[in-house]
Amino acid sequence: MNENSMMLVQATWNDKQTFRMIPIAESCPYVEVIFDPDTKVFVIISKLTKQSLHMLPRLDDNGDPQHTQGPRPNGRNVREERHKLEVFQEFYVEDKKAMDELITLFAINAKTFNYNVFLNAKEEVAKVEKSAK
Repeated sequence: MNENSMMLVQATWNDKQTFRMIPIAESCPYVEVIFDPDTKVFVIISKLTKQSLHMLPRLDDNGDPQHTQGPRPNGRNVREERHKLEVFQEFYVEDKKAMDELITLFAINAKTFNYNVFLNAKEEVAKVEKSAK
């Protein structure tokens, strides 16, 4: 286990303030970890890879996307083809206790970075609104 191989930093995700964990050692098993403030989900992107099928634009001889006569059922107006890509494995954690354990285990600055401000953002707003009434 590669404990304390990441660092907590403040970040922006979908125009909202949040935090992410970035690797600070080559031995870190993760590429990135980010907390999505809208869904309250901890997204972990690991160094493990897998093959996944993705639809990508079909290109002409010049490398430009080939356009269709009109929009396709998916709303796009470019021809697409299926490709097998190597992608990083992602994990999603919804349990706050598990998030806290992961942060404590991997973040070197877990004791000094106040990540609970982001984990409990809606709860804190609700407490403030309740006390104002």
